[in-house]
Amino acid sequence: MCGICGVFQIKGGKPISRTVVESMTRVIAHRGPDDSGVALFERAALGFRRLSIIDLDTGHQPLANEDETLWLVCNGEIYNHRALREELIAKGHRFRTRTDVEVLLHLYEEMGEAMMDRLNGQFAFAILDRKRDRLFLARDPFGVAPLFYTVIEGEGGGGVFLFGSEIKAILAHPGVERRVDMTGLEQVLALPGLVSPRTMFAGIDSLPPGHALLVDEDGVRSRPYWDLVYPTEAEPADPRGEEEFREELTHSLTESVRRRLQADVPVGAYLSGGLDSSLVVTLMRQCGATALETFSITFAEALLDEREHQRVMAKRIGARHHEIELDGPGIESRMRAVIRHCECPIRESYNTASLALSAAARAAGVPVVLSGEGADELFAGYIGYRYDAFRRARGPSAALPPREAALRRRLWGDESVFYETPLAAHEDARRALYAPEVAAAFPEFEFTQFGVVDPARLAGRHPVHQRAYLDLKLRLGDHLVGDHGDRMLLGNSVEGRFPFLDVEVAALAARMPPDLKLNGFTEKYILKQVARPLLPSSIVEREKYAFCAPGSPQLLRARVDWVEDLLSPATIRRHGYFDSAMVERLKARYRAPDFTLAGSNEEDVLMIVLTFGLFVEEFQMPQLGG
Repeated sequence: MCGICGVFQIKGGKPISRTVVESMTRVIAHRGPDDSGVALFERAALGFRRLSIIDLDTGHQPLANEDETLWLVCNGEIYNHRALREELIAKGHRFRTRTDVEVLLHLYEEMGEAMMDRLNGQFAFAILDRKRDRLFLARDPFGVAPLFYTVIEGEGGGGVFLFGSEIKAILAHPGVERRVDMTGLEQVLALPGLVSPRTMFAGIDSLPPGHALLVDEDGVRSRPYWDLVYPTEAEPADPRGEEEFREELTHSLTESVRRRLQADVPVGAYLSGGLDSSLVVTLMRQCGATALETFSITFAEALLDEREHQRVMAKRIGARHHEIELDGPGIESRMRAVIRHCECPIRESYNTASLALSAAARAAGVPVVLSGEGADELFAGYIGYRYDAFRRARGPSAALPPREAALRRRLWGDESVFYETPLAAHEDARRALYAPEVAAAFPEFEFTQFGVVDPARLAGRHPVHQRAYLDLKLRLGDHLVGDHGDRMLLGNSVEGRFPFLDVEVAALAARMPPDLKLNGFTEKYILKQVARPLLPSSIVEREKYAFCAPGSPQLLRARVDWVEDLLSPATIRRHGYFDSAMVERLKARYRAPDFTLAGSNEEDVLMIVLTFGLFVEEFQMPQLGG
């Protein structure tokens, strides 16, 4: 993974400044400390920062095709590049390098935008087509690689299009205005996190996973090229039985791991001690990974700690294992860096654990790690799937209150679909958090009116598949592999790879009957059948353990100076977004010795307020108070 950025004159405009593009490139240097490059053209400029993973000697970017009519910058990996390269060479294409991403240029020559159907990888790229005066951009199906963009409007319908792997690259352009997107803040409060195309910066969009973007003199046009489509309950079921699916899933996962071991540098793994990461590291060893290094977070508190299971797996595969113990001071000291890298407020402190893990990997000389993200979404791993099953087992419930029924219809297209968090379901509670002047405009930015998913993808699907699709869209791409994944990894110049997030694995999971994912009340049933011959029973049969880290109550009780300052009435009023009296009431509750969020259905609202304050100050956002 690397960092990319660029500028494209949509129509007319002043010459592009090399100094500006170099500044945009420089602020994302952490994403690529090994090399940099800038290419300047009549209407465009491309910038690149390289983290060298494949073809260490000749993989410089921006990269051109044979006659230099096409230029590429790409952040990511194309896992099926060898097969594509052989096919393209047979058609007469000449390659300049051994780097995997060069296939994108030649595939675009052959197929144009239809090339997206041929790719298996994690990527965000931009191709400058100089013959046709246009820019073509795309983001991988699961959103592992980020891609942000904006347009600075110009006179006569023209303007300047800017893009970057991180928003800070866009902010480095002097023409970009900084404003808080209040609907983005609403999403952070009410959903697992931000949902593309929304960001925390008004006017700056995130290209959704599985989407492509075309920019030319006619403007900016986005389109989906991939989505995970679950069968409706009316469609004929796949005739294969459990054993056939188990065998195919074992093969598909093994090949996905094998693809993600392609590198000219050491490849390690994150090891939580749960089913998913344990299966990944076992398959890495089976695929020939040697001198394997694994990295785990531990806690002094027994309730949070998983080192016993992590050590069992590390010993079993013969890994050199690294344990990073995280405590309160470790969380506090990393919080500002977390917000600087993820560019949004967060709901939990566990991003600090992710940042600590990537720092340990980098220090050990391991710039690539594999991890188990995606298994919970594809194979019904979260507790919500079991809650749904309990509700179905109880039989028909009483009619929903009218407001809640209307909310579900507005969000999901069907009041029978259950997904929302406590704050999503309570509009009045969210409104009460805001300062009076902000709350007065609440109807203009309230998040449900804008939609977050396509309800047609939920209609007629089994409840397991409805929740899986919502987890994929609302939890995974922008949060788990976004602010929690990519940004925390690349903050320390480490690339993350996710074998479960492979288009072939996901397509297979979508075809499986729901009862192979949630069997009765057993989550990830088919994945456990795959794991039984490979893992200790103590790992396979472990109760699902949701990784968590200390929250705002612990930070408040520790009386940390910067926490006290950011949550003080004076700072809350100066920032001007939240109601200071409400924040004081929440602080009093959270500080009580017997108060805990563990095991409750209550959100850690003060963590969002606290990290929003860090966000406002870190990115010099407008302060609304006097």
